[in-house]
Amino acid sequence: MSKRTQIASCVIGAFALSAGSVAYAGPLENLQNEERKIQVAAAKSQEKINGLFEQSQELLVEYRGVVDQTENLKIYNDYLAGLVADQQRAIDSLQRQIDSIEDTKQKIVPLMYKMIDSLEQFINLDVPINLEERLARVERLRTLMTRSDVTVSEQFRLVLDAYSIENQYGRTIQSYDGTINVGGQDISVDFFNLGRTAVMALTLDQSAAYAWDNDSRSWEELGGEYLDSVITAVRMAQGLVPEDLIKLPIKAAE
Repeated sequence: MSKRTQIASCVIGAFALSAGSVAYAGPLENLQNEERKIQVAAAKSQEKINGLFEQSQELLVEYRGVVDQTENLKIYNDYLAGLVADQQRAIDSLQRQIDSIEDTKQKIVPLMYKMIDSLEQFINLDVPINLEERLARVERLRTLMTRSDVTVSEQFRLVLDAYSIENQYGRTIQSYDGTINVGGQDISVDFFNLGRTAVMALTLDQSAAYAWDNDSRSWEELGGEYLDSVITAVRMAQGLVPEDLIKLPIKAAE
């Protein structure tokens, strides 16, 4: 082979190698570019994954909080339901009591009227101790029964109070002034009563004494032998002299 031929061959070979290098350089660069894109995409995907993980953790914490709150609300609702049930039982009980009170009122009102009538009859048949005051109390009770601003319980209490006062008359010793009618004539006197056992009247000038006879419903004048005793009894009841034994005409119980 001539030298010219050899040089030409070398030149051609050099061109071939250069062309081969250029041919191989293009795909490699593309591959590297794709790899970089993949890495960038992977990094972005990882960021998204990290973000989603953080969101999922936050949602998990929030979910657990909601679950705890739901449990607490359920417990509280059960507690409220128990209170409501207990209040309803109390309301039902009160309603039954109210219904019972209304039924009781229907029975007790007629009873009170009967008690007032019986009290008036008793006073009229009893010895005349504070007679006007006692009859006035009965009239007040009758008026009270017609007042709408007074409760039934208060009316009943006052009726019982009247009975209690009547009971006390049988245990008291007292003296007060007033008048008696003897033979159609009104006489001013000082009264004395030893419970219901003895009821006396002494004229203001202390010249005559009278005793109440409940059988005849009248005043009977006492003999002179009892005058000093009645005077002493009145003075004792008035607190003017100390209590002492005295002789009084007392009718024996049958």
